[in-house]
Amino acid sequence: MRLFVSEGAPGNLPVLAAAGRARGRVELLISTVDPEECMVPFLTRPKVPVLQLDSGNYLFSASSICRYFFLLSGWEQDDLTNQWLEWEATELQPALSAALYYLVVQGKKGEDVLGPVRRALTHIDHSLSRQNCPFLAGETESLADIVLWGALYPLLQDPAYLPEELGALRSWFQTLSTQEPCQRAAETVLKQQGVLALRPYLQKQPQPSSPDGRAVTNEPQEEELATLSEEEIAMAVTAWEKGLESLPPLRPPQNPVLPVAGERNVLITSALPYVNNVPHLGNIIGCVLSADVFARYSRLRQWNTLYLCGTDEYGTATETKAMEEGLTPQEICDKYHIIHADIYRWFNISFDIFGRTTTPQQTKITQDIFQRLLTRGFVLQDTVEQLRCEHCARFLADRFVEGVCPFCGYEEARGDQCDKCGKLINAIELKKPRCKVCRSCPVVKSSQHLFLDLPKLEKRLEEWLGKTLPGSDWTPNARFIIRSWLRDGLKPRCITRDLKWGTPVPLEGFEDKVFYVWFDATIGYLSITANYTDQWERWWKNPEQVDLYQFMAKDNVPFHGLVFPCSALGTEDNYTLVSHLIATEYLNYEDGKFSKSRGVGVFGDMAQDTGIPADIWRFYLLYIRPEGQDSAFSWTDMLLKNNSELLNNLGNFINRAGMFVSKFFGGYVPEMVLTPDDQRLLAHVTLELRHYHQLLEKVRIRDALRSILTISRHGNQYIQVNEPWKRIKGSEADRQRAGTVTGLAVNIAALLSVMLQPYMPTVSATIQAQLHLPPPACSILLKNFLCTLPAGHQIGTVSPLFQKLENDQIESLKQRFGGGQAKVSPKPEVIETVTTAGSQQIQVLTDEVTKQGNIVRELKAQKADKNQIAAEVAKLLDLKKQLALAEGKPLETPKGKKKK
Repeated sequence: MRLFVSEGAPGNLPVLAAAGRARGRVELLISTVDPEECMVPFLTRPKVPVLQLDSGNYLFSASSICRYFFLLSGWEQDDLTNQWLEWEATELQPALSAALYYLVVQGKKGEDVLGPVRRALTHIDHSLSRQNCPFLAGETESLADIVLWGALYPLLQDPAYLPEELGALRSWFQTLSTQEPCQRAAETVLKQQGVLALRPYLQKQPQPSSPDGRAVTNEPQEEELATLSEEEIAMAVTAWEKGLESLPPLRPPQNPVLPVAGERNVLITSALPYVNNVPHLGNIIGCVLSADVFARYSRLRQWNTLYLCGTDEYGTATETKAMEEGLTPQEICDKYHIIHADIYRWFNISFDIFGRTTTPQQTKITQDIFQRLLTRGFVLQDTVEQLRCEHCARFLADRFVEGVCPFCGYEEARGDQCDKCGKLINAIELKKPRCKVCRSCPVVKSSQHLFLDLPKLEKRLEEWLGKTLPGSDWTPNARFIIRSWLRDGLKPRCITRDLKWGTPVPLEGFEDKVFYVWFDATIGYLSITANYTDQWERWWKNPEQVDLYQFMAKDNVPFHGLVFPCSALGTEDNYTLVSHLIATEYLNYEDGKFSKSRGVGVFGDMAQDTGIPADIWRFYLLYIRPEGQDSAFSWTDMLLKNNSELLNNLGNFINRAGMFVSKFFGGYVPEMVLTPDDQRLLAHVTLELRHYHQLLEKVRIRDALRSILTISRHGNQYIQVNEPWKRIKGSEADRQRAGTVTGLAVNIAALLSVMLQPYMPTVSATIQAQLHLPPPACSILLKNFLCTLPAGHQIGTVSPLFQKLENDQIESLKQRFGGGQAKVSPKPEVIETVTTAGSQQIQVLTDEVTKQGNIVRELKAQKADKNQIAAEVAKLLDLKKQLALAEGKPLETPKGKKKK
């Protein structure tokens, strides 16, 4: 049979992808023809692609040709796939043709292009979300997936046209785009030119009409909502009406938290940070903050949750830092453990335990695991060629050596791993090695060491992975990294080092050595738990009842997904192993990397000095969380996201909803008489809430945050359309309508406060305090949208949640953290003659400032008389002056508008 295609014809994409899937089942000749050449004799105008069958018959629609190839592969037709193909032909293609014509031929951009297809994209996204399956027709890829992917690829391959809030669509599209037949089809059709490869073909086609018959406009359109069934609407209304009575009883608090039979027991770890470094924003989002979001979400689900972390304190890095600072290793550990704990406390990380690895429990458990491996024949002895610095008179551990990476040529590779290519290295493999202490060139000498016999454990690891990975939530990069190690074949791995600072090796002849930190660092999770409770084995030797989630950056995957599992499997002691390994890519800083020495980037101890609240940092880091690919922190983008998503979207909606209750209804939630439109809104919010749950259950943290913002946009749109501030002045029916809109809006605000809790816990608590949200509703998040603030409920004082970030403020911070903070002079000390007040007086003044600030904000929100506002502002400034004097702080220069 013969397939006729033309250069740049969009229909080639799904056809070539489907043909690639059928490769080997059919002999296919592909011919390229002029788009104006008519290949089907009975058609009045040219059309491609065309498949000429061996029988002489023709197929000349992309979906029919794709169906033919799928049937050759043994695919069986089903009604849902046929429905998708009908929808693609009647709804998607007209919209997509218009969008591609605007983009490629007319050179339009942005909403002009996205507008015609937005509704179709939203429909696909909500369909994927609702059925909670990775593909359009179920758990496996179908004809519908290939046809729709091929139609959408020219547009969606540019991320600008794949809306961030459509997380399910994004995941589906990326999954298909990485498959080999689809990749080959895309390369063949677009030829690395992107969508411009379609221009010669599309220029010869008649201009398509707009799918809805309207001219393209730059006016913002209302966000399209998914189509809902009557049953979905009725179920949402029923759940809403049950209200607080639907909430289950709160789990009684436990101390210590231990697994409970019959419940879901979730054990969460974040990678143990090296104690000698101050964590930067990339470290924070890569492990502790991501894990904190999931831990908080787990508690909202009433799962029995234990979240632990701690500082990794043994090893060369600590010895190096101790030498640099003229302290002992223990003193360095004590100093930096406090720094780490303070940083995570400021970021509001909700550890159940934040421990450390320099403990007797660490020694006891590590040595027990080693002894069990030794007696079972999984430990080898061998002579190792090592680098020795004659000037320092000692063998150099990996971290004391740096040089040129033998794999990628990076000039500052460490003796254990290259930070650029990620490959593990033996120090003697480095080119041009040098001692980090004295900078001299070391020599190679022999030393006896112990090795973990990974090849002997490889079969057990493969069997365990075979049972664990299917159905688990290991991230794709974690799966890829482990599979690449196994593909290359495991090799014995050295587990001892010539150091003094570490866990002692309990074996004759090795008394002067310690365990390699990456053999015993992951054992730190166990010892930290053992210091929390003597019943630690109920968590760590209980794989039948415990779900273990481990969070880290991708460079830690080999040790958590391979080295520790091999060690644990070799002990034959029923250890709990990782069920879900969640690895991020890297977060960069602006256009480069974080560097403490060069003063580039924001480190944890500096964030609190910026004047930007911790919750804003949490929000932005989670918004740009590097899921799937590296991302970059940008000051300009942080300003935009704060001012648009937080201030204008989320904060604006929640504040308006609360203010309407206060201003129009005396602070009491009004009666709500739901119309069919209101009931549909309930169902849409419920659908988005369920999407949020689906995403967080799969640990897609960044995408779930978009669901919160989407609900808030629905709420803003609902208020804007119904205009309660106008209706409250109208007839009795209008006033009743204003009450319904206000009551429903403030209940959406209450829901958002709970959904926000994993992301912005302080903002969440503030909203709940302002709305007087009943305590049970603050601690449990169900999959249905409930009426938690019924008619007659009294709310508290409402005030704005967010402040605008100004350009000059951000420019100043950008300069400060772009290499300048290393040069910043120390802060001036408070002048000794200032006498500070007692803590009781300071607290009284602090409360007065807060109270007066709320009064000013309320007056401004109500657009009160300017003279009245000015008088209250003067009181506020006077109180602030008194507080500054009481605290012994220098007085701030009043800020005002510059005179022109």
